[in-house]
Amino acid sequence: MTTTTCDAWFLDHLVCPADHGALQLDSDSLACAAGHRFPIVDGVPVMLLDDTPVTMAGTEHSLRRARGESLDARNPQLYLESLGISDDEKSGVVKLAQRRGPIDPVVAYLVAATNGLMYRHLTGTLDRYPIPDIPLPDGAGRLLLDVGCSWGRWSLAAHAKGYVVAGIDPSLGAVMAARRVARQLGAPNRYVVGDARCLPFAPGLFDVAYSYSVLQHFSRAAAALAVQEMARVLKAGGMAKVQMPTRLGIRCLYHQARRRFREGVGFEVRYWSLGELRRLFNASIGHSRFEVDGYFGIGLQASDATLMPPRLRRALHASQALKAASRSLPVLRWVADSVFVVSAKPIAPSP
Repeated sequence: MTTTTCDAWFLDHLVCPADHGALQLDSDSLACAAGHRFPIVDGVPVMLLDDTPVTMAGTEHSLRRARGESLDARNPQLYLESLGISDDEKSGVVKLAQRRGPIDPVVAYLVAATNGLMYRHLTGTLDRYPIPDIPLPDGAGRLLLDVGCSWGRWSLAAHAKGYVVAGIDPSLGAVMAARRVARQLGAPNRYVVGDARCLPFAPGLFDVAYSYSVLQHFSRAAAALAVQEMARVLKAGGMAKVQMPTRLGIRCLYHQARRRFREGVGFEVRYWSLGELRRLFNASIGHSRFEVDGYFGIGLQASDATLMPPRLRRALHASQALKAASRSLPVLRWVADSVFVVSAKPIAPSP
């Protein structure tokens, strides 16, 4: 369903992702002076460009569904065609939706894809939302962009920390799930369908840009574009905090060895050295430093310990212990599997 209903905040802060021009509401779309048009689906702007190669499966279906060209009839309200999961998993989502349980059915099946492979055992059986403690200072009403938000777990974590949150993801189905869960939990988060490489936001808008388990799936050129876009939409003095996998992490080395250390293709993870990350973020945003996120995998969160079987819980506790030790032994950062790159956009000197 396409409607002209659109949050006034979007009209004030979105720009054309192709040329950064101003947008006007025109019938059932947002349009810029150059003729680019972007559909509004049930109040959600779909700001994808149809001439840009996709970074994840399902993105093209988001655009087609927004234009009324693609529809999975099993449950149209769940936007199944754009979720990037298997047909069997989509059937599972439909069956779970029929039970009307407390957990959004899309989230129940996206949990392994978005939270990490160590959450695979929870697929279809999730009994609470795994919302972590976001590693940021209190928001105090500052504006945060969640890049690659999927079903919104980090957006919800940011809201709980006091941020005003906008999330963006190329999957229409994931964004709709994020909005449903936010409404269920009373969070006034806003969501847009769009591409991290061409963010549809005005320059200098956000205080914080946050991204977790997203840019690792991009080619190096695409990741560089996304980081540059984060810099563009950050305010002077703003901060970016981006999770990335490392080349020398123990678990990361195992995965690289399995594919004979070739570069990733498609949606496969790319592994970065700390030096490569520092050069990219320093050049694109500003002075950057590292914080350890974890060991033995990507996505393990201390808040999820009760969701883990004993074997994974032990890995989680070991990761937390090494993370604590890395604060006094910086050399441990080099073998972390997952790090945050924390970058500060400089404040321009007064004339």
